[in-house]
Amino acid sequence: MGEDWRKLMNIELGEFEQNELQQIPIKNIRLNPFQPRKDFEPEKLAELMQSIKTYGLLQPVIVRTVEDGYQLVAGERRLRACSQLGWTEIPAVVRELSENAMATIALIENLQRENLSYLEEAAGYERLLREFGLTQEVLAQRLGKSQSTIANKLRLLKLPEKVKQKLLQEELTERHARALLKLPDAAAQEKILNEICNLNYTVKQTEQRVEEYLRSLSAPLPAKERKKVIIRDIRIFLNTVRQAVSLLESGGLGPKMKENDLGDYLEITIRIPKQKKQGPAGSGRITREIKQAATT
Repeated sequence: MGEDWRKLMNIELGEFEQNELQQIPIKNIRLNPFQPRKDFEPEKLAELMQSIKTYGLLQPVIVRTVEDGYQLVAGERRLRACSQLGWTEIPAVVRELSENAMATIALIENLQRENLSYLEEAAGYERLLREFGLTQEVLAQRLGKSQSTIANKLRLLKLPEKVKQKLLQEELTERHARALLKLPDAAAQEKILNEICNLNYTVKQTEQRVEEYLRSLSAPLPAKERKKVIIRDIRIFLNTVRQAVSLLESGGLGPKMKENDLGDYLEITIRIPKQKKQGPAGSGRITREIKQAATT
C-alpha cells in the first residue's frame, strides 16, 4: 500500500515515464465510488477549466483497469473539467490496484491536498472502516495519523444531518462541531448552533455557552414553597368544622361537638365513635384550641 501511494504521488508531481501515459476515452472512465469529496465548488472548477484551456492538462489522471473499462483513482476535478470543456479523451496513467488500495489512495490524495471538509474526511474514514473491515488502529497506520485523530473525526458523524449541513453552510470550524457533541440531544445542538450562527460565537464563546447550558441542566430545581392558608375570619373556619361534623353525623357515626368560649380562646371538643354501634368506651376525642380576637 505504501509503495502504491508513493508511485501515485510521483505521478501527481509529474514524475512518470512517457510510455506510461495513455489517451483514454472519457466515456470509458467510471468515477471512483470511494471519492470522499461530495461537493465540487463551481468557482474552483471554472478556474481549473480556464487553466486547462490556457496551459493544457499538466497532470494526468490516474485510473485502474476494471472489467468494462477503467475506474478513476485520482483526479476527479480534472476529469470533470476536461469533460465540460468537451474533451473526448484525457491523458491517464493506468495502475493495477485493488479496490481497497484505490479507496485508501483516493482519501489520502484529498487529505494531502487539504481540500476536504472535516465532515467529508470523517465520512471517508467511516466508509473505509465499514467497506473493508479495517480497525481504527490499522486505518490510522495506513494514513499516517494517530488513532485518537481518527476516533475524534468519527465522533463528528454522530451529529444530526441537519446540524452537519449547517456547520458546513456557515463554514464553522471542527472545534465548533466538537463542542456541540457535548450536548445531550439534537434539540439542544440545534438550539446552540442557531445561537452560534446568529451571534457569531468564536470557538471559545461556543465552548463557554455549551458548559453554561450543561450546568443549567444539572442545577437543582427551586424547592416548592408550602402554601400558607390565611384565615381572616374565625367564623368561616367554624362553619367548615360544623359542616364536617354534620357530614359525619349523616354517615351514622353520631359525633358530638361542644364549643366553650374561654375569652381569648374558643375550645371545640369533638367526640367521634370508632364504630357506629359503640358507646362512649369506643370513642376518641379531638380537642382544638383556636385563638379568637377579643370583640368589643
